[in-house]
Amino acid sequence: NHHILRISASKMVKAKKSTVKFVIDCTQPVDDKVLDVASFEKYLHDRIKLNGGKTGILAASGVVITRDRTKITVASPSDLQFAKRQLKYLSKRYLKKQQLRDYLRVVAASKNSYEMRYFSISAGDDEEDAEE
Repeated sequence: NHHILRISASKMVKAKKSTVKFVIDCTQPVDDKVLDVASFEKYLHDRIKLNGGKTGILAASGVVITRDRTKITVASPSDLQFAKRQLKYLSKRYLKKQQLRDYLRVVAASKNSYEMRYFSISAGDDEEDAEE
């Protein structure tokens, strides 16, 4: 009986609060072993700011950071209005800290996700050819 009560309670919570998920896809640098997803996750965990600039209140606000081998997912209650832009900013700062900022960029892959991609060096060569 107690179990049934718990299920209905969690359903009520879910109905009230919808979650927004943001994904940071780090597949390319992880495959090349230049980026450690676990340390990146910790970096985000320590630095994501909520409610006008407070860090360290993720759990209290219902924001959950999860990771698998190559992706980090940040789930936030939609009424919190979590800024996706902040994830891009923090991702770039993390890359800078790891001295990877010269090789990787953070690109919006879709409405709710970012992807770390290498700069395509060949693009520069094409422009030079065009001038000749």
